[in-house]
Amino acid sequence: MVKANTEGILVSVETSYQPTHSARAGQHFFAYRITVENLGGYTVQLLRRHWHIVEGDGLRREVEGEGVVGEQPVISPGQKHRYISGCGFSSEIGKMYGTFLMKREVDGHEFRAEIPPFVMVVPHKLN
Repeated sequence: MVKANTEGILVSVETSYQPTHSARAGQHFFAYRITVENLGGYTVQLLRRHWHIVEGDGLRREVEGEGVVGEQPVISPGQKHRYISGCGFSSEIGKMYGTFLMKREVDGHEFRAEIPPFVMVVPHKLN
């Protein structure tokens, strides 16, 4: 698990290889679970996401959009929001990182919470 804390917003990432989906898709598919925990003193809303996706061969792509998995969650102090999503790679190794655009409810202050870099590797490459 990797973690990053930005202005009291702790973003944690866990990944897992999905062999069943990989066999069907003709790619290497990984699931990732994101936890966004509000360690700060203000309620925040997650407005947008911005991902950088890097294939093992260096091919890069970006994904940007509103919210996460169709939601723009409001997270009170001491609360967490979790979701699961996934990504396919043509190579056996890939990396993702990015930011969430957050907004404090009390004063409208917007900031980008870091999504720490995480690497996904097909298990047999680790042997």
